[in-house]
Amino acid sequence: MNFTTLDLIIFVGYCILILMMGYLVSREKKGHIKDSNDYFLASKALPWWAVGASLIASNISAEQFIGMSGSGFALGLAISTYEWMAAATLIIVAIFFLPVYLKEGISTMPQFLLKRYDSRVRTVMAVFWLLVYVFVNLTSVLYLGALSLETILGVPLTYGIAGLALFAMLYSIYGGLKAVAWTDVVQVFFLVLGGLATTYLALSIVGSGDVFAGFTSLLKEAPSHFNMIINKGEMMIPDGDGGQRDAYLDLPGISVLIGGMWVINLNYWGFNQYITQRALAAKSLNEAQKGMVFAGFLKLVMPLIVVIPGIAAFVIVNQGVDTSFISSMTDPETGIIKSDRAYPTLLQLLPSGLKGLAFAALTAAIVSSLASMANSTSTIFTLDIYKTFFDQNASENKQVRVGRLTAIIAFIIAAIVAPALSELDQAFQYIQEYTGFVSPGVFAIFIFGFFWKKTTSNAALTAAALTIPLSTAFKFLTPDLPFIDRMGVVFLILAALIIVISLLDGKGKDHPKGIEITKDLFVTSTKFKIGAILISGIIAALYIVFW
Repeated sequence: MNFTTLDLIIFVGYCILILMMGYLVSREKKGHIKDSNDYFLASKALPWWAVGASLIASNISAEQFIGMSGSGFALGLAISTYEWMAAATLIIVAIFFLPVYLKEGISTMPQFLLKRYDSRVRTVMAVFWLLVYVFVNLTSVLYLGALSLETILGVPLTYGIAGLALFAMLYSIYGGLKAVAWTDVVQVFFLVLGGLATTYLALSIVGSGDVFAGFTSLLKEAPSHFNMIINKGEMMIPDGDGGQRDAYLDLPGISVLIGGMWVINLNYWGFNQYITQRALAAKSLNEAQKGMVFAGFLKLVMPLIVVIPGIAAFVIVNQGVDTSFISSMTDPETGIIKSDRAYPTLLQLLPSGLKGLAFAALTAAIVSSLASMANSTSTIFTLDIYKTFFDQNASENKQVRVGRLTAIIAFIIAAIVAPALSELDQAFQYIQEYTGFVSPGVFAIFIFGFFWKKTTSNAALTAAALTIPLSTAFKFLTPDLPFIDRMGVVFLILAALIIVISLLDGKGKDHPKGIEITKDLFVTSTKFKIGAILISGIIAALYIVFW
């Protein structure tokens, strides 16, 4: 990408703005020393719009911009299921889970497990989360971000990984969640505006300057890419090695609506530290719930920003006219067109000014997610591992220092591992599949912990211990079983084990730490109800149109 002076001014201006804002919001009032509540929960002072913006900025990263655009190139609009079902999931979490979290006064997900079960369950799951955040989430975002820098600017992959990690550390490690959350408000502005600019360009290219004609061309030239439900054998996609495989393995038909996709979404939005941490940092339950509705509306429009450009890239490649575009989509080492190169290739075609804006949007998505993941990693390690096993009486100041050091170490490990992901064709699917090794166990432990008082600690510990072995066994013994279905099957097995073990272990009695659920706990405001109804209606209409 050839940056003009205007592009450079816009991009550098964005970087300076984020660094300055991160520093300014991190400063404490004279005489006040930053404590763990400030560092890990932003002083519990976030308004609804900051909660919603931070949720989206933490969630939307290179995983979506690069990875989901790549899946849009390969699979089409069906990959939007992750986004649209997420909007519905946010409503469910806001109604049923947030009130319990805030009532219990927890700071981390492992703390909830300690209150509901015991220290064994808390520790096992804390270790699982730390491993997933560092080796799957942080690693994949660093890789995808660096891939975009390599494709767009020719920056070597290892330098890109190091640069992104350093930028995220510079503005987030000192200030903690407060710096992350408040800068996310600015990041979302760049993310949405720059993302829409890329979509506009992609449709203009396909439509010869007419955006609406471009969208019509997509529908005409790639009709299979607008099917929300993919049947077995209906679509073959690249496997990353020059061959093809069935798209059904990634999005198995109706299962995406009634099966394992719910395990993915409820686990991610309801029991995932770097997501729930934003809601836990809200001023009140009402502010947290309104923030989740706001995030739900933003999720509805995300496919327009991250999926449609991928479909447009598919059409451009299929037309075979633009040889330079096809060349940019091709991996120089293997000579294979790689799906994840779709978005970076489109960025190279933007006009002066919009290039800098779009690149700032992509960078915003990457570093905001990196900062969020690192902050949540440090939160869990400090509060659930360090304080428990190393220094139970650690001072507030020491906890903050440990949190900062943990974040730095997490970045270093992820940066070392990230280059290993270069063999993948769709990194987005890698993230979903390997996070899904833990998801069924997490979902089972939490859902039964919330809504079945008889669930015992031994039953929860069994589910935690078996989720990875069972998922691994199914992956290798049933290779033709889509990973979404595999998650659903593993969850059902774990659910059955939890029920049997709890009944035998507790002799049919309620667990002493069972949660008392009352109707008054789930009271929501009128504004929240209106927003929830609108989101639900829009999702239903979208599936009816693109079924």
